Amino acid sequence: MHLGKVMTVFGTRPEAIKMAPVIKELKRVEDVETLVVVTAQHREMLDQVLDLFSIVPDYDLDLMKVQQDLYSITTGVLSGMKDIMEKEKPDLVVVHGDTSTTFAAALAAYYQKIPVAHVEAGLRTRNKYSPYPEEMNRTLTARLTELHFAPTDLSRENLLAESTATFKIWVTGNTVIDALIETVRPDYVFDKELEGINFNNRILLVTTHRRENWGDHMKDIYQALIRLVEEFDDVEVVFPVHKNPTVRDLAEEMLQGRERFHLLEPLEYEAFSNLMNASYLVLTDSGGIQEEAPSLGKPVLVLRDTTERPEAIQAGTVKLVGTLQQHVYEAARLLLADRRQYDKMAHAVNPYGDGKAARRIVKVIKDFLYVRIGAQL
Repeated sequence: MHLGKVMTVFGTRPEAIKMAPVIKELKRVEDVETLVVVTAQHREMLDQVLDLFSIVPDYDLDLMKVQQDLYSITTGVLSGMKDIMEKEKPDLVVVHGDTSTTFAAALAAYYQKIPVAHVEAGLRTRNKYSPYPEEMNRTLTARLTELHFAPTDLSRENLLAESTATFKIWVTGNTVIDALIETVRPDYVFDKELEGINFNNRILLVTTHRRENWGDHMKDIYQALIRLVEEFDDVEVVFPVHKNPTVRDLAEEMLQGRERFHLLEPLEYEAFSNLMNASYLVLTDSGGIQEEAPSLGKPVLVLRDTTERPEAIQAGTVKLVGTLQQHVYEAARLLLADRRQYDKMAHAVNPYGDGKAARRIVKVIKDFLYVRIGAQL
């Protein structure tokens, strides 16, 4: 029996990482035709993940432009998806997370009266401008969604608080854990791009890119890192720098050439995951890393004032420290100076699942398609 056609849509590296296990699991189902559409709102970083997980898109909108804004991404996805959906007529569109691609693809599906499934649904800060634009992207996507795949019980509660029907929500765990388990290896050998890093020292892995942190907030973060390296002679900062010129120019101005600072080009996911595994501590304003690093026993200091992932804070694997120089410095210094505090975070239980999220998601999708076929007969 042909159950139908499922179209998966994503546009960035984090989306691709978390969708890869779902796509892999879907393609194992002989009765389901699976299509992959990428918008490529981040071109190079996306392609690295597609290669790693051997994903070949059926359609590529190739939207990335220099200094693109949210208007161009959103309208580009809407118009591009219109043509693809009219041609393919999928029975279900699967989106992930909180990017502009996520919201625009869900809206395009709604305009075509195609049901939407949302992977990593229910994350909330309740502040529409933090993170921006992600908070509203995921909130608006939820209003268009039929199948909500929440990574945790708290995400489920967030959806219920917005009057989402209980029977439309499934708690699955987070698919990033599925991807991470496949990627991290104890025998991994780093390429020449990491030459010069002394892995006998304690590695602080740093990432910054959030729009709300641009400017003085990032200056404070970078100055805190300088103070930490000056104080601890066994600490090295490894910083894969985002390609956005706003981030890159400031990072190079303040940190380039300093002893025990390593500014790298963005790493491929496999290299980054294994670098995270080799690190001592992670400082980040990213979302996904708050889920990944605790799975590897690495404490995370979140360089933001809000987080849509409070489960990790409650579990003790993550600490929200903001961006003020003194706060970042003190939080990192405590973990570097006090082994008991470090072990308390490193050994806390990760709340984001067991690596079987994709399997649960695909089972629900199959059941949905069965019911859909039955309703049409």
